[in-house]
Amino acid sequence: MIRAKITGTGSCLPEKVLTNFDMERMLDTSDEWIVARTGIHERRIAGEGEYTSTFATAAAHKALEAAGVDAADLDLIVIGTVTPDFPFPATACIVQQNLGASKATCFDLNAACSGFLYALATAEKFIAGGTAKKALVIGAEVLSRIVDWSDRNTCLLFGDGAGAAVLEATRGESGILSTHLHTDGNHWETLYQKGCGSRNPASQKNLDERLIYLSMHGNEVFKLAVRAMGEVSLEALAASGLSPDDVSLFIPHQANLRIVEAVGKRLGIDADRVFVNLHRYGNTSAASIPIALDEARRAGRIKEGDLVLLAAFGGGLTWGSAALRW
Repeated sequence: MIRAKITGTGSCLPEKVLTNFDMERMLDTSDEWIVARTGIHERRIAGEGEYTSTFATAAAHKALEAAGVDAADLDLIVIGTVTPDFPFPATACIVQQNLGASKATCFDLNAACSGFLYALATAEKFIAGGTAKKALVIGAEVLSRIVDWSDRNTCLLFGDGAGAAVLEATRGESGILSTHLHTDGNHWETLYQKGCGSRNPASQKNLDERLIYLSMHGNEVFKLAVRAMGEVSLEALAASGLSPDDVSLFIPHQANLRIVEAVGKRLGIDADRVFVNLHRYGNTSAASIPIALDEARRAGRIKEGDLVLLAAFGGGLTWGSAALRW
């Protein structure tokens, strides 16, 4: 059986740090208020001349180096993002040029915070089907460009960055055991960007009405996220005849500490087996899981033979999971 195995990871965050104390000077809020409700202490913000492709490319270089793979040998590049450099071409095409991955098929996927898992599942199917042998999967966002910095209910949640993983075809017990994706378009209005599409195209009126910024109904998202991430995590484990007790490390989407803790509790996974870094980066959407995965690997939190469980939830609404044998 051909499996897709992650052989290298990488991540890249902006140098600029925006702390909760910085937010206090911008909004009617406080460090105590933010931490109590989100668990976030600071986030990284892209600087002038930095774009989604900037961080995606840097993360990709690190992942390729870790895997010992030459970019010229890549068959596929898939990027999960809601903040591409341009509406078109795909940011994956720009990253292809930057890397010199001339033979790779490239495209972006838009599944919001679930974007990396959607991209991972897609690349895994290419490899399992024999269409590709080496693939690069990236989650990358510059959300600071689409948040309303006068809205404390959203702007203090999000940050920028990218994470990447190299997948290679392998035979054996290690690799991606299963991936599971779901969508419920009935709730699309709970989390979306109102402007800049064909419904509300760029215009002075739409700029004045601040439609270029993302909109979120946080309480509804919270309830839906906890249930969906819990269920899809159990789905991934059941597909391989496993249980939460078998999980060595659970890496959920880093949206809100209360969501992370609630999902872990629902699954019965102890806190010491749940990876959390959102206190430093906030919600980086599609980038959150690959950034966390890279940090966990480099910190020695993942070793050969470990079972790693990934789960995410995002706008669409979308959610998904993946079970990996390292």
